[in-house]
Amino acid sequence: MNPRRILVVDDDANLLRLLALRLEKEGFGVIEAASGEEALGKLAAEIPDLVITDMRMSGMDGMALFEAIQRRHSALPVIILTAHGNIPDAVDATRKGVFGYLTKPFEARALMVEVERALALAAATGGDEEDWRLGIVTRSPEMNRILSEARLIAGNDATVLVTGESGTGKELLARAIHEAGGRREGPFVAVNCGAIPEALLESELFGHVKGAFTGALRDHKGLFQAASSGTLFLDEIGDMPLTLQVKLLRVLQEREVRPVGSAQAVKVDVRVISATHRDLRAEAKAGRFREDLYYRLNVVSLALPPLSARREDIPLLASHFLAMLAARYRKSIGGFAPDALQLLVAGAWKGNVRELQNVIEKCVALCTTPLIPEALVQRAMEGPADDLESFDDARASFEREYLTQLMRIAAGNVSQAARMAKRNRSDFYSLLSRHRLDPADFKK
Repeated sequence: MNPRRILVVDDDANLLRLLALRLEKEGFGVIEAASGEEALGKLAAEIPDLVITDMRMSGMDGMALFEAIQRRHSALPVIILTAHGNIPDAVDATRKGVFGYLTKPFEARALMVEVERALALAAATGGDEEDWRLGIVTRSPEMNRILSEARLIAGNDATVLVTGESGTGKELLARAIHEAGGRREGPFVAVNCGAIPEALLESELFGHVKGAFTGALRDHKGLFQAASSGTLFLDEIGDMPLTLQVKLLRVLQEREVRPVGSAQAVKVDVRVISATHRDLRAEAKAGRFREDLYYRLNVVSLALPPLSARREDIPLLASHFLAMLAARYRKSIGGFAPDALQLLVAGAWKGNVRELQNVIEKCVALCTTPLIPEALVQRAMEGPADDLESFDDARASFEREYLTQLMRIAAGNVSQAARMAKRNRSDFYSLLSRHRLDPADFKK
């Protein structure tokens, strides 16, 4: 397991090094910054688990640094170091959200207690790093900022709206919020509101009783009841019909559902996370989405960036998908040729992470070399339309593959292969000749 990372900020070089050495001795990874401005630069490249900063520094002081951190990474804990005479300032800082403060000089043990307390509280808001965000692979500062916010809100039941283009990982983020919160022991139930016909969606969400409509042969619990004590993820909420939006709003307000055909309402205990690739504010203004439902769903909003805005993640994601898919296809592939990886990083990725995974799967399925070459990546990225062969070329490819399989099965015996193909021997020889297949190459 990787050590926890701590960003230490002090404009006194000796104190900075001393503090770093103490933390390194305790097994932490340390990032050093000699000023508030330098610290913000470090944060742009990597999000640590904790920040420890001196209060009084030339240029940006500790409080100004904290305020800048809070705007970008609201869940990141900050400890401020202060001289004895500046305790009132430190107390005021804690009222504004600073995790804690230590007066200088301080004992090494006191420092460790405060550090462990800050890290424990940060972990308590989201669970173990290896578990709650499983499947989300990133080194992007923007993605890490979003994950920090997701981890922070996971501890309460606030309704969350996840926005982003198709393929950016909205369901993965919803699952991460579920895993990080107090409902992790309950079910995570997902439904695509745009994939179910309107006539069935109401019954699917809220349930129905026997005889409610033709074909309702027994009572059916809807997804709200199925997700009891857990999380219900409403994907593509922007595609939900207006008539159902009214009923969903009532459920969110009253925390109860009324199955189709029933006069009795049923209480539900569910956290709702919704997602859409649409601009719901614009949809509401255009009358295609209820404004009151939009505000009910948008208590907390998390906007996932497109893959083109987090290109630093592409090599990481490509390697992740390659390892996963190579194991599935039982292939030994060590990685990507440098030119192939460069091609992936430069791609347009209009389908985002989903499209990247699709391209890597095509490459793994077709790869016959230890490294995936540039030409194979280029072919996979061109898409189905560009890969279509002419009818004659497709037929020739099929014939060649068919003949090759027959000759392997028959171990080069032309008579046996011809019988399996239900062709006479001379015709079969002509076919082999046309495709330049030599029977001797297939003999054991």
